[in-house]
Amino acid sequence: MAQEEWQQSLKQSVTSVKQLADDFDFDQRQLEAVAARYPMRISPYYLGLIEQVGDPIWKQCVPDVRELDPSGMTDPLAEEDFSPTPAVIHRYPDRVIFLVSGSCASYCRFCTRKRKVGCTDMSLSFRELRAGIDYIAANAQIHDVIFSGGDPLLLPDSVLQDLLARIYAIPHVEIIRIGTRVPVTLPERITERLCAMLKKFPPLYINTHFNHPRELTSQATEACARLADAGIVLGNQTVLLRDVNDQPEIISELFRGLLKMRVRPYYLHHMDLTRGTGHFRTSVKTGLQIMYSLRGPVSGLASPHYVIDLPNGKGKVPLIPQYVKRKGNDLMIYAADGSVVEYSDIVDG
Repeated sequence: MAQEEWQQSLKQSVTSVKQLADDFDFDQRQLEAVAARYPMRISPYYLGLIEQVGDPIWKQCVPDVRELDPSGMTDPLAEEDFSPTPAVIHRYPDRVIFLVSGSCASYCRFCTRKRKVGCTDMSLSFRELRAGIDYIAANAQIHDVIFSGGDPLLLPDSVLQDLLARIYAIPHVEIIRIGTRVPVTLPERITERLCAMLKKFPPLYINTHFNHPRELTSQATEACARLADAGIVLGNQTVLLRDVNDQPEIISELFRGLLKMRVRPYYLHHMDLTRGTGHFRTSVKTGLQIMYSLRGPVSGLASPHYVIDLPNGKGKVPLIPQYVKRKGNDLMIYAADGSVVEYSDIVDG
């Protein structure tokens, strides 16, 4: 069977520091050691978004010597401890992550699963995938299944359709979500054929992963439009990254742009404590200041939940700026412009 355009494009990805050096001037020797530990892959499309060494796109996909810092946790969310089968992560009672793919179109240098994605043969056998499906079918409290990996949309249409159909047929599964970055890094993957197939499994939600306004290209916009036109609800999970998007004006531009693309900002993630990603971490104060800056100037539709995914599998916790202080029976509420408004409260009981 002939390969599709996106599959041919993926084969042309940059996977070595030497290849990257053909287009950019940098010290190869340092980065080769990093790529040997944490493999790199940059799709031709995403490579084309890099304007210069060290820009926001470069930092997200090109190895950095700071990744070899031994501090941090290999599995900060304790996913291995919450995996009853190799294909399933079950941290919350009503939902599971279903790991269906071991690779991505481009490997993010800040990935929570960088311990395994692209590093080893993460591809699961049909038997392991079937065991995951059986586990989901046997646990009636599971209502929400999140396809993840790696990137589920790197699977061929036929394989993805088979997995979706098997999960969709489980009576107690109410919704299916897919986590993917291909609209950002490989938008040609979002074909009309793929969208027609996905349309068969409502309600289907896709959370994608735009981190910077420069990723909101015409190609990405067209890919998201195809998905939205197929009736798929689109959300976005942005990671707060030092020296990439940790400025209020960058985040507000990103979130406004996403809304124009019919993609709802869903989460702003504080960086996990993953080994090899410490140079991307910001303070929580920075994140709270960014969230505060969105109130008023930016539509509430563009204000996601700012969350920390707690270590050891304790789950996501929202963080919000402090807008209210009590003064006797009254409240002192901070308005979007920074002024303080006295608000008369009622006393319970």
